[in-house]
Parts: sequence; structure tokens; C-alpha cells
Amino acid sequence: MKRLYRYRWLAASSLLLLGFTFGMPLTAPLFASAFPQLARPMYLQDAFTTLVLAHLSIVLLSGAIAVLGGVAAGLLVTRPTGRPFRSSLETVLAISQSFPPVAVLAVAVPLIGFGETPALIALVMYGVLPVAQGAMTGLSSISPAILEIARGIGMNRWQILYRVELPLAAPVILAGVRTSVVINIGTAAIASTVGAKTLGLPIIVGLSGFNTAYVIQGALLVALLAIVADQLFDLLGQRWTPQADSALRGGGSA
Repeated sequence: MKRLYRYRWLAASSLLLLGFTFGMPLTAPLFASAFPQLARPMYLQDAFTTLVLAHLSIVLLSGAIAVLGGVAAGLLVTRPTGRPFRSSLETVLAISQSFPPVAVLAVAVPLIGFGETPALIALVMYGVLPVAQGAMTGLSSISPAILEIARGIGMNRWQILYRVELPLAAPVILAGVRTSVVINIGTAAIASTVGAKTLGLPIIVGLSGFNTAYVIQGALLVALLAIVADQLFDLLGQRWTPQADSALRGGGSA
């Protein structure tokens, strides 16, 4: 019972997401009464389940690329040979995120064409900065004394990285990944402007056709998806923190 209460917001948002994903057509009478001036108050061009899955796929793919690139960049500039390049990397990442995703799409489409590829480029550019910042902050905040102890017990540099540095930096890296994914869930909606199938389709069709019901339907699912993702990362972070606290208490008592 306590566990259910603890996860109540995740459970509630997940049920709402599933309910609206599979049952959105059942709300047609509600939208018809709310918007009587609209001839078609329910978006029916694509199934909402298809749109949710397509939206998730582009977010997960761009997120995976951003995580790999961001963590690799963070590792590079926190090593002795890469530290002089940290300020340059931060500048480049800040510049990449300063470009609006729409501007990136406008430049990429003439070069690459329509579809998911230009959308992936825009999402990766927008999502890599929080991950890289989390990796740099987490890895840089590890006490030199801990690393010295690891060397003293005979660990090589790869063992120190995988068994000491990454586990200690993981909560901070996870916070960056959380920010990146939640931002990209919302940003991915604009990918539909270049032909990618996402939850942005009903929003864009609704805006172009002055159909507020379509906009609400698409925006509602995007918002619920972002809330569920944020709650899942919060749960993962809570599971990570007690383990880190226990390790620190164990080390202190020893």
C-alpha cells in the first residue's frame, strides 16, 4: 500500500496516457459538444497509438545519440589531456542549442530532404547539451581522494572509470538525461513540419485548419508523455540515491 501511494503520480499519469492513447476516439462526443462549430472535432487521419509509438521512437533514437555523444564529450574533457578543451566544448554546445529547432529544420531540409533525418539532427543538437553538462559536472565533482584510494588498491584507469567514476557521477548524468528527454518529447512535435510522423501532426493540422480540438488532442498526449517520462526518471533517481547514500554511510563507518 505504501509503495502504491509512493508511485501514485506515475500510476495516475500512466493510466491517463494509456486511456487517451487507446480511447481518444471515445471522447468525440465531448469534443463535439465543446466545439460545435467544427465539422470534424476528432482527428482521424492517423491512429493515436501509431502517433504515440512514432513519437516515442524518434525521441528514443535522438535521446540515445545525445546520451552517447554527451557522455563521451563529458568523459573527453574531464580527462587530463582533454581539460583544456572544456571551455571550447561548452561554447560549441551552447551555440548548438541556441539555434531554434525550426531554424535547424529549415537549413537541413534543403540539404537532406524531408523525413525523420532532419528532425533527428535538430533533436540531437537540442538534447546533447544537458547530457554533456551533467557528465562534466558529475565527473568533475568526484573527490580526488576517492580516485587516489582507487589507484592505491591497484585499479587501472579503466577500472577506476567503470567502477568508481561513472557510478558516482551517474545521478548527475541521469539528471541531464532526464532534462534532455523531457525537452525533446515536446520539441519532437515540430518534426511533423518536415514529414516525420509524430504527435505534432494533429497539432499542425489543427493550427493550419483552425481546428482547436485537434491541437488539444495532440498537445494533451505530448504533455502526458512528458509527465510520464519525467516521473519514470524521478523514480530511477530515487532508486539510485539511496544506494549512493548507503555506500557513503558504509564507507564512513568503516
